[in-house]
Amino acid sequence: MNTTPHTARKTVVVAGHGMVGHRFIEALRSRDEDGLWQVVVLSEEAQPAYDRVGLSSYVGNWDPAALALPGNEYTGDELVDLRLGVRAEQIDRAGRKVTTSAGDVIAYDALVLATGSYAFVPPVPGHDSEGCFVYRTLADLDGIRAAAEAAGPGAHGIVVGGGLLGLEAANALKLLGMTPHVVEYNKWLMPAQVDEGGGAILERLVRDLGLHVHTGIGTSSIETISDAPASERLRVDFSDGSQQRAAVVVFAAGVRPRDEIARSAGLEVGERGGVITDLGLRTSDPNIYAVGEIAAIEGVCYGLVAPGYSTAEIVADRLLGGQGEFPGADMSTKLKLLGVDVASFGDAHGKTEGALPVVLHDAAKGTYAKLVLSDDAKTLLGGVLVGDASQYAALRPLVGSELPAEPAALISPAGAELGADALPDEAQICSCNNVSKGAICGAIEDGACDIAGVKSCTSAGTSCGGCVPMIKKLLEQSGVEMSKALCEHFTQSRSELFEIVRVTGIRTFSDLIAKYGTGIGCDICKPTVASILASTSSDHILDGEQSALQDTNDHFLANLQKNGTYSVVPRMPGGEVTPDQLIEIGSIAKDFDLYVKVTGGQRIDLFGARVEQLPLIWQRLIDVGMESGHAYGKSLRTVKSCVGSTWCRYGQQDSVGMAVLLEKRYRGLRSPHKLKLAVSGCARECAEARGKDVGVIATETGWNLYVGGNGGLTPKHGVLLAGDLDDDTLIRYIDRYLMFYIRTADRLQRTAPWQEALEGGIDHLRSVVCEDSLGIAAELEDAMARHVAGYTDEWAAVLDDPDKLSRFVSFVNAPEEADPTISFDASGERKVPVLLGLPDMPAATSDSGQDSVSPTAQPARDMDAQTDPAGK
Repeated sequence: MNTTPHTARKTVVVAGHGMVGHRFIEALRSRDEDGLWQVVVLSEEAQPAYDRVGLSSYVGNWDPAALALPGNEYTGDELVDLRLGVRAEQIDRAGRKVTTSAGDVIAYDALVLATGSYAFVPPVPGHDSEGCFVYRTLADLDGIRAAAEAAGPGAHGIVVGGGLLGLEAANALKLLGMTPHVVEYNKWLMPAQVDEGGGAILERLVRDLGLHVHTGIGTSSIETISDAPASERLRVDFSDGSQQRAAVVVFAAGVRPRDEIARSAGLEVGERGGVITDLGLRTSDPNIYAVGEIAAIEGVCYGLVAPGYSTAEIVADRLLGGQGEFPGADMSTKLKLLGVDVASFGDAHGKTEGALPVVLHDAAKGTYAKLVLSDDAKTLLGGVLVGDASQYAALRPLVGSELPAEPAALISPAGAELGADALPDEAQICSCNNVSKGAICGAIEDGACDIAGVKSCTSAGTSCGGCVPMIKKLLEQSGVEMSKALCEHFTQSRSELFEIVRVTGIRTFSDLIAKYGTGIGCDICKPTVASILASTSSDHILDGEQSALQDTNDHFLANLQKNGTYSVVPRMPGGEVTPDQLIEIGSIAKDFDLYVKVTGGQRIDLFGARVEQLPLIWQRLIDVGMESGHAYGKSLRTVKSCVGSTWCRYGQQDSVGMAVLLEKRYRGLRSPHKLKLAVSGCARECAEARGKDVGVIATETGWNLYVGGNGGLTPKHGVLLAGDLDDDTLIRYIDRYLMFYIRTADRLQRTAPWQEALEGGIDHLRSVVCEDSLGIAAELEDAMARHVAGYTDEWAAVLDDPDKLSRFVSFVNAPEEADPTISFDASGERKVPVLLGLPDMPAATSDSGQDSVSPTAQPARDMDAQTDPAGK
């Protein structure tokens, strides 16, 4: 809550809006409960803060929003003024003012320099030729893409620099259809992270993936051949006398701090660049701080995100009166380059005096592992892992500690298993957020009993996710019992019960509980099993025994509202509706005196229908070609769409056509929780597809597929699963994704937490869906095909069955009587329900995000019991 008067509020200007600048703003605003600071953010790039570490993932989907950091626009925060496309030009230290590139002069009480770094370009003759790029921003990648497309498939591209950034750039060229070359002046690739042995294995592995590697040579000159085709426009000469024709040259030879504004202001800078700060990140001017790559902390710059985040947290603490100091940096790295695991930690190069290496080099398997030990061979100092980095999470926290087993056994495939209990409490598990084993164990003792709980309590695992496997080990070894039982009647989880039903062919709850459970069931297991049975066949949910398992909404195929009435939501695939259907909806609303509302899912909701009116309403809707919208069930709700290329001048594909196809394909599909889909016709994303369980966004050549977007209390953006898909591949991948979710998710688990809980996360999911790593793709597709073939409209089936129709009465002994307790207030602008002494019942509207009333179905009441308080 902001309680500080505006006149007493201080101003902090943040120069730069990269990952670290954004982290600083988040840290300050989350802690500044009294609103002491007004924040003005100057962002040179037109895009708000994005994940620069994941820059390569931009290639393929070309969607800047996919890299956006959560909360990067500070929507609704009146104390953050974000100015995009505006940079800090000049600092007036005496007057404590900043002049911007837009000509504005901003007074500050504190200035935070978060300008980051720029790509270093060696002074090679011709380095500024057309076709030469750096690899730093989204705009850089857009330029590289344009040049690659102009050159055509197979054209050669040269990356100058064989470090981490260089290999990322080479991968980008490969994804663009080019033939990539990597030129590294040192004798091996990634010399800052791995030693010569690891570099040799890495070079062999990336060569096998199609890269041309040139080590031990430099780039001498670049010349433009004006009469050559675009694919050979550049001639690159190397220091060994060789040369290579290319369409593109990308410089990825390191970075330098962007300290020019600090230099011009007279701040103290380091010999190799960067603004000198103390451990509190204060510069030589006490009112100016530096964070991230520009900060030379006691003379040392740190180029990784994790130490940058630490600097951001410290400055936020300092501005609020704290005394935090930089704790030092863990320069460990773990990454997957071109599909190859590479990790280094601690003193990877063995520079410590007396250091002893233990090396396991398996050229046949393409793996390299080295541990660096103290001179007494007891303490772990560092290590290198190439080809297989599975032990990284266990080994890195042990740096500085005595090894719990023989070092060779720890890196041998058949060696010792290093458990979480071997780590000391002070071992750092999450280097991104500086979270120790002790902090995580403390959170577990305080009640965090799953990964999501630990993340919420400690922030561990919320950044790069590399520590999640170790968090899981700590949970498993903590003694906290993580029961998988669905309820007291079934020891199996929902996914296990799904497999039992699928394999055995059991079709009733009574058979399932008799063979695999105990007791008679409860309000948890009955609707869950009902959902499983509906997901594995096309039987009507009100057939036979199944009808008694449904919760209130499914029992009457409508959403129960707070006064005992129901809402009616007909399906409008992709938001399409005919004039005749609209006219009939209006007539029904008039005839039955219903409140009408357009939902967020691009369809119409009719409120206030009594239970006995539902069949009459649905008969009229079906007569004009409409069907159940399944707004009442844990099933597909809607497929939202923009108008796409058929109407919109920006549209790249027919989004409405695709949305209609998807909605008609997956209508009636029962699942662990509700499902919402959307299709956008271009990157402007008018259908908000990335907020849906399955989001489809058009590209120039096809569709990008995003999965796991959810709203609710903890909203999540969808994650890119695959890009530039044709129609058939898109539908095939969605089939597999939805069926894999239905098979394996827990009860009432939305897709976002399901994805996060999967071991291996999105990478595992991608391998299952896109690469068929489990060999079940055909099964998943067949299951979806059976659903599509067996679909029938649930309301049409009710209207054709007298037994099912008989349940739609308010009173079992007076079927013609209306419920006298139902009334409305129409005195205002809207018709609203009035409660007449009835106990509160939670409402359940369709597309607004509210869910089904929990079990079990409200039966039709006895008229005498309703009118006589004694129930006689």
